[in-house]
Amino acid sequence: MPSWINQFQYPYKKFEEIPSSVFETISQNLKRVQSSEPAVTILIAAWNEEVNLLHCLSSLSMTVTSIPFEIIVVNNNSTDNTQLVLDKLQVKNLFQKIQGCGPSRQLGIENAKGKYILLADADCFYPACWVDEMMKVLQLPEVVCVYGRYSFIPEPGFPRWKLFFLEKLKDIIAEVRHFKRPFLNAYGISMGFVKEYALRVGYIMHNTRGDDGRLCYDLMQFGKVKQVRSNRARAWTGTRTLQRDGSLGNALRRRIMIELKRINDLFKPLPPHDTKTSLND
Repeated sequence: MPSWINQFQYPYKKFEEIPSSVFETISQNLKRVQSSEPAVTILIAAWNEEVNLLHCLSSLSMTVTSIPFEIIVVNNNSTDNTQLVLDKLQVKNLFQKIQGCGPSRQLGIENAKGKYILLADADCFYPACWVDEMMKVLQLPEVVCVYGRYSFIPEPGFPRWKLFFLEKLKDIIAEVRHFKRPFLNAYGISMGFVKEYALRVGYIMHNTRGDDGRLCYDLMQFGKVKQVRSNRARAWTGTRTLQRDGSLGNALRRRIMIELKRINDLFKPLPPHDTKTSLND
């Protein structure tokens, strides 16, 4: 695991434990790096992320880039102290009462100043070069959407060497998917697109899986989808999605079975369909 993550791994478990000095430091850094005339908007949807937001925003506050950017956090009807955290930080925030990442990100896009949108997740860590690496690809001719890679932070029962093996398999299947179905690789953890086209197609406005992939699929009518392969630009996240399967072994087996079942479909494009009404198979 890269050493830069250590400075953003705060020990706090709830809002009341966070010292004012932490909020002040992060706010100062956020104010320093953001621009009032951004070319890029970093958009974060947050549902009950009162502590995780510290990790995400503090890492983004150390971004090194010459590209002017802003950060917007959309509070997705949180029931914890997410809004109190946002009130204490120097970051633009909105409230979306419709549950779901799709509705939250749609609201964020509609209020974004940037020509380009980069999606980040509230519980993730981002390297200082993330904006530059994503934008190198997103600004290429005819590109309308990009997605990056991500890695897992080790936790008890999820050692780094096993997670590394899982990530390598994940990267390989991403290459296969990219030939005909790149939208299957588009996740809000690290994704970017041109705002103009995103506003034309829009996000799905109810809570469902795959909202980012649906948007990516719709964007393909306007241009190319590219993968950001830079390992330096990897976002880092915890293992809570893997923990839902009980163990790393179970998580790996489940994911392999899913890919094997649809392996033949990966080599042919998905037929045209309405992404706003289609079901997840």
